[in-house]
Amino acid sequence: MSNVLVVAEQLNGTLDDVTFELLGKGRELADALGGSLLVVLMGSGVKDLASQLGAADKVLYVDHPNLANFNPETYSKALVEVVKARQPKITLVPYSSMGMDMASAVSAELELPLVAYGTDVSMDGGTVKAVSSLYGGKMNTESRFQGEQCIISIIGGSFPADAGKKDGSPAVEDVAVSGLDDTKVHFKQLIQPEGGDVDITQQDILVSIGRGIQSEDNIPMAQELADALGGAVSSSRPIVDNKWMPKTRQVGKSGVKVKPKLYLALGISGAPEHIEGMKDAELIIAVNTDPNAPIFDYAHYGVTEDLFDVVPALTEKLKG
Repeated sequence: MSNVLVVAEQLNGTLDDVTFELLGKGRELADALGGSLLVVLMGSGVKDLASQLGAADKVLYVDHPNLANFNPETYSKALVEVVKARQPKITLVPYSSMGMDMASAVSAELELPLVAYGTDVSMDGGTVKAVSSLYGGKMNTESRFQGEQCIISIIGGSFPADAGKKDGSPAVEDVAVSGLDDTKVHFKQLIQPEGGDVDITQQDILVSIGRGIQSEDNIPMAQELADALGGAVSSSRPIVDNKWMPKTRQVGKSGVKVKPKLYLALGISGAPEHIEGMKDAELIIAVNTDPNAPIFDYAHYGVTEDLFDVVPALTEKLKG
């Protein structure tokens, strides 16, 4: 039980960056344990993706028609069988809409300890130590595992993806899993959000708004600043959940990832899911009255004044 197992996340035949983040960290852990780094790749007709997983020692490929699209029941069943058979010391799962379903199901089925919201994992002697980010990133907790196996669900953006993007030809083993034909949950269709009037992934300048904007009536103030800067308005998830802006303007794990030259965050606290979507911006400026807001850990410049004072003053200065 010295091996590390990484769950690869793919959608429509494309691997998510969080897969490579976990590969990089998994390689580090496997080396520390003196074991191997295994990756489980699930899907249908996506075996070629194994060639991108060069950081691993072996790819365990599970192919089945009912794995063509994500189904929490079939994916969890497959992962349970793999973990049960291989018994890895550490199983790393992305903390995503897919990974959340799988990690909890495997933990319950195999009675293995699970840490969610993970942002770091390391070895302290022979003990696995994990750090979790709670309450929107305002509190970190440390957990230590006493048993032989554990599952850790990692928030995307916690580790550099480049560390897991390595050339190589890992061995690929076809793994057969039973019980995937007869399921209670059936995939119907994947509904993609409608295209918006602005593609925020292509913008050099983004003025992004969060809860601090307080009301839909205040969005024109942010739009005026964006116009003065020659950019566009984007948002955090609460703004979209309130239906103040379309889904296509949402930055974060459940939205889109952006990498503008300037990211101006107005009234955004900086939950890990949001940070994942914008942390690679060339210049991040945050405006938030809470000096302890997690966004300031990533901002190059920060202002703790009221955005309703800062934004009009900045807009006027730019127009002048």
